[in-house]
Amino acid sequence: MSRILLVEDDEPVRVSLAMAMDRYGHDVTAAATGEDALRALHRNPPDLVVLDLMLPGMDGFEVCRRVRAAGNVPIVMLTARGDDVDVVGGLEAGADDYVVKPIEPRVLDARVRAVLRRGASEAAPTATATHGDLVIDRASMTVTKGGQDVSLTPTELRLLLELSRAPGQVLSRQQLLESVWEHRYLGDSRLVDNGVQRLRAKIETDSAAPVFIQTVRGFGYRFGPV
Repeated sequence: MSRILLVEDDEPVRVSLAMAMDRYGHDVTAAATGEDALRALHRNPPDLVVLDLMLPGMDGFEVCRRVRAAGNVPIVMLTARGDDVDVVGGLEAGADDYVVKPIEPRVLDARVRAVLRRGASEAAPTATATHGDLVIDRASMTVTKGGQDVSLTPTELRLLLELSRAPGQVLSRQQLLESVWEHRYLGDSRLVDNGVQRLRAKIETDSAAPVFIQTVRGFGYRFGPV
């Protein structure tokens, strides 16, 4: 049973989502404000946070940044609009995925389960791969750079594993969207671009001049052999 922290200020929505997620087999803790959410996060760390962006007082963007600064717990954000301002802002703050209101509980459950699956992947025949000073150990699901551990969220780890599976091979945004995020339509390609941006910030010496993850303009990304 996964532990879910649900942060939603609208009481009817919060209660109905908590009941639905409980029926889907999750252990749900609900919070109405960002401050309550952060206290709950430290008191009983969840496996995943479902976070509304439009909260009173401390908004969801700030909560997202603080949750991400505190660790790598996955975050699925709830947004009232699917426009770029809300979605990109939430992704840049550290969210892993999003669901647009009004929310269908079965869709939210599917997104939650998909995000939770991202931290696990089968070991490849060659479990450890070295690319310059970057070492990817698929058996232990760990990454080091220059001998130092690289702390990745489950989504960032899954993205790196997928990109590095075949160095030199170009993967389209659609391919990455389906294999990493389990989305089936290209409208969410910003998930891929923001995910790559965050991953580069952690594994590249200079994210403005990436060595490991190279952009193939108009198509997707390639993990460059080093």
